[in-house]
This record gives sequence, structure tokens and C-alpha cells, in this order.
Amino acid sequence: MNKQNLLDRRYLRMAAIWSENSYCHRRRVGALLVKDNAIISDGFNGTPSGFANICEDNNGVTHPYVLHAEANAITKVARSNNSSEGSTLYVTTSPCMECSKLIIQAGIRRVVFSELYRITDGLDLLHAAGVETVHIQLDAEKELPLVVDGELPV
Repeated sequence: MNKQNLLDRRYLRMAAIWSENSYCHRRRVGALLVKDNAIISDGFNGTPSGFANICEDNNGVTHPYVLHAEANAITKVARSNNSSEGSTLYVTTSPCMECSKLIIQAGIRRVVFSELYRITDGLDLLHAAGVETVHIQLDAEKELPLVVDGELPV
């Protein structure tokens, strides 16, 4: 396994842990935005600032104002002094069409995801725009840190 693949798996595991912050019940999604080996933003799916942390109605239907993890990470970096130009987005579920538009406009060059969502039009758009996409399925039991000769690889 090469160094980039090891890093991709680590950041995906971190995005999966970050998804645990979501108050959504139907699906919890986490995202990390990484540039020059540093996390510059993070996000998880949830309601906009100032709204109650209730993602679904009484029938289990997601409220239309709930933000996706990717949108939260992108808007968070937009409010900072960082730039997402040339960065990599790690997200637990493949992006939808709306998030893919934001990814393209934010200058993100690479998207790494672990779960393939049933609707793939967002990935089709990313491919058409030349954004690299990488699908890495994580197996929680097999994704423990790899130890070589008693040390974790760099």
C-alpha cells in the first residue's frame, strides 16, 4: 500500500468519526477538506446555524434546509482565511449533484469517498469537470492502524 493510499484511508476514517457529530438519523455524513497534508475545514450534515438540531420531520423525511457535509465544509473554509483551491475532499458518502457543483466552484481537485450513494449524477459531473474521484470502501474491522516493525508508517 503506497503512502497516498494510507493517507486517504486515514482521512476517510477521520471523516467517518466526524460524521458522528451529525444529529441526522437517516444518514450521517462527515467531510474533511485537506490541503498540503493539513485539514483546512470539516463538516457534517445538519441544520444551518441557529436552527434546532432536528434533521427529519415526524415521518422521517429530511428537512429541505439540511446542509450536506460537503457544503458545510466548503462554506466553513469560505469564511476562513484558507483557500480550498487544489485541495482534496474526504467524504463518507459520494457527493450529490448540488455538492458537486460547489466542489467544482471551490477549486477542489480530488474527492475521496467510502460509500457510493445510489444516485451517481454528482460523480458524473465531477468526472466531466476533471475532478479526480477515488472510491475506497472502508472495512471498520480491517482499518486499524497498520503497524510495521512496531511502528506506525508515516
